[in-house]
Amino acid sequence: MVFIKVHQLAFLFGLLGNIVSFGVFLSPVPTFYGIYKKKSSKGFQSIPYICALASATLLLFYGIMKTHAYLIISINTFGCFIEISYLFLYIIYAPREARIFTLKLILICNIGGLGLLVLLVDLLIPKQHRVSTVGWVCAAYSLAVFASPLSVMRKVIRTKSVEYMPLLLSLSLTLNAVMWFFYGLLIEDKFIAMPNILGFLFGIAQMILYMMYHDSKKTDLPKLISTENQPTNETNLNEVAIVAVELSDARAENVEGSVRPMKTPNSSTTA
Repeated sequence: MVFIKVHQLAFLFGLLGNIVSFGVFLSPVPTFYGIYKKKSSKGFQSIPYICALASATLLLFYGIMKTHAYLIISINTFGCFIEISYLFLYIIYAPREARIFTLKLILICNIGGLGLLVLLVDLLIPKQHRVSTVGWVCAAYSLAVFASPLSVMRKVIRTKSVEYMPLLLSLSLTLNAVMWFFYGLLIEDKFIAMPNILGFLFGIAQMILYMMYHDSKKTDLPKLISTENQPTNETNLNEVAIVAVELSDARAENVEGSVRPMKTPNSSTTA
């Protein structure tokens, strides 16, 4: 009889988590290919990708501080690379106001925020507590991101439409949470396992809602004035692919796995 050791099982779940998270990170590629073809990012917002980059950099920092956290480092290194690529394309083709807004957020959140965290940890936190401190920061950020599906779930219940909550994406994100939960559990890392419990529960809830409303007729809401050329103030944190905790559930509110165009569907308002 073949027995699998705990560390071998942990590696298996971590590897599967890398594979699923890799797919989640790549899910916005069709949208950004469309931006490239149209030479315009009008109607799209960059905030979800800034949040995704922040999450990946936090987890990368955490993985570097831990010992032998190669699976966390590998996927979040790729996550940083792909999110920077998305933001680079967005900035190239975005209108001037959106470009400036995006650059300011990157400077404040991704560069300033991470730099401040690194500085504070280095100056104020004793060496033996640094890993746990960064771990708590990562877990808190991931929990906040995982709570973002509440908005799209509310929209589904209100409109009785799953237009903005595709089953395949919800299933992928739930599977992602399961893999990283068991990885964290097996290596006894509560900062990896804990947030994915919430991610799994929200993923199951989304799939239940999908089964309830996928055949339902849409409830028409009042039509809105087109906002194609207007900036949006709302953030779809559900776009964040939480990896290794994470990443972000990441992108369940968006049909294509990326920020959707600001249009005015007859069935629902923009979340």
